[in-house]
Amino acid sequence: MSGGWSALLVLGFSIILSLDIHHNSDEWRHRRQISAELMIRNGSIYTSDSSLPFADSMAILHSRVLRIGTYSFVKQVSGDGTKELNLEGKIVVPGFIDSHVHLIPGGLQMARVKVRGVNSKHDFILKVKEAVENMKEGSWLLGGGWNNDFWGGELPSASWIDDITPHHPVWLTRMDGHMGFANSLAMKIAGVTSSMEDPDGGTISRNADGEPTGLMIDSAMKVIDSCIPEVSVEERRQALHRASKYALMNGVTTVVDMGRYFPGVPIESSWEDFSDVYKWADLSGKMMIRVCLFFPLPTWSHVLDTVKSAGRKLSQWIYIGGVKAFADGSLGSNSALFHEPYADEPLNNGLQVTDVESLYNMTVKSDESGLQVAIHAIGDKANDLVLDMYKSVATTNGKRDRRFRIEHAQHLAPGSATKFGEQGIVASVQPDHLLDDADSAVKKIGIERAQKGSYLFQSLHASNALVAFGSDWPVADINPLNSIKTAIRRIPPGWDKAWNSAECMKLDDALNAYTISAARACFLDEDIGSLSAGKIADFVILTGHTWDDFITQETISVAATYVGGVQAYP
Repeated sequence: MSGGWSALLVLGFSIILSLDIHHNSDEWRHRRQISAELMIRNGSIYTSDSSLPFADSMAILHSRVLRIGTYSFVKQVSGDGTKELNLEGKIVVPGFIDSHVHLIPGGLQMARVKVRGVNSKHDFILKVKEAVENMKEGSWLLGGGWNNDFWGGELPSASWIDDITPHHPVWLTRMDGHMGFANSLAMKIAGVTSSMEDPDGGTISRNADGEPTGLMIDSAMKVIDSCIPEVSVEERRQALHRASKYALMNGVTTVVDMGRYFPGVPIESSWEDFSDVYKWADLSGKMMIRVCLFFPLPTWSHVLDTVKSAGRKLSQWIYIGGVKAFADGSLGSNSALFHEPYADEPLNNGLQVTDVESLYNMTVKSDESGLQVAIHAIGDKANDLVLDMYKSVATTNGKRDRRFRIEHAQHLAPGSATKFGEQGIVASVQPDHLLDDADSAVKKIGIERAQKGSYLFQSLHASNALVAFGSDWPVADINPLNSIKTAIRRIPPGWDKAWNSAECMKLDDALNAYTISAARACFLDEDIGSLSAGKIADFVILTGHTWDDFITQETISVAATYVGGVQAYP
């Protein structure tokens, strides 16, 4: 642990000891009669609680933190039935909260063909060939995660795989979820022809002769999606189980789930998952992590009815978060909305995937009803559009603690980061997207724009915006430890220096962005986000012993994950 952190630790212990000495005697006698179920000691605990940032011991009772501080203070609630865990100096942090995932799609992806990380056209084709060899004729080959930037930028075409997939329709989504790739059989089934017009908010990619190439961008994806057989309830339940286990393995105890709501995917999908999967798992005792659910903005009245009838906290596992919409597409698909055109497509500024008037009207109604609103915005123009809209809605509906969210906030115009803080907007960002976008951003928007306006984590934090970290899994891996290191270092693969080092975050700020700030960003900070007396005891034990090890070593990993004071991983 660095000197500054050590000094804070000593100060924190002094505060606890002072509270110990001056405690009201009657209350003290009452609390001494309470015996903790579990006591952990001899650790390096980062609490994410600014009133006591560090501790070495913690007592847990009925799934919540009973006491935290020095061993001498905490052991006073130890009884005959108290189990004790010696951490032997290991680091402990609050359970990580991933502020933006698509949990069930991620679980489904785990069981499909994996093309993430493929770095050549040859290997991409080989993956498809291997996948169809043992498939029943006529069945769909589904998967995703490909990134054409990994093999030089050439976009896939149906001609790449038509000869090896004559009897299998293929649909493989790009890693960002804003572009999909279909073979000719899939296009035939969907009725895609040269005469088909582009849908609003989407593009059907065509070659020089006007023939569809197989690429569908943003809302055009629904043309293919609508023809794919619906995933069964059992498959989605299995996907939840797989995804939850994977999250726990990576120290994630709570996720903010944006559902199966992508451009082109029916808005009913998220509600089907809510009723068929989440509520079933909760009633069956099969929930393993906590979920805060966001639903498509057009269904805001349905969300409101649910909150009115059942409350926002449905159980210890399921919370209703709010509603989500899209302002634009993605950088990788050249559909993020920018003020200036793309460097590699001078006539293209990106896509505005939702009509501004309808977006504004639905946001006004949702906010007026007390629902939290989150809007996807990646390009600088999209972010400015949403910031201006949020300001107008707040003026119309009056002052309240609304915590409007912008999901991604990847590329910002000069001065826009400051607006987040001034307006109290949550910046829900994903550090590991930086690793995937670094090289392509330079090609797509130019080095100057990429350097000055991309992934401004520190500027957002300095503007007093509430910065919440997430992964956008399965777009990027659900791996908080790696994301925190990315936010601190900002060194993309193959680079020997940081991408805009002025935007590197401090360790404690990055940890908070995955814990207490993430909890505040979805109104869950009274229950989770820090290891504080009275809060739920979700925590992670790491394999490292010092914070210097955490920053410098690549070997530190999750040793154990506890949910409600009970070991859930391994």
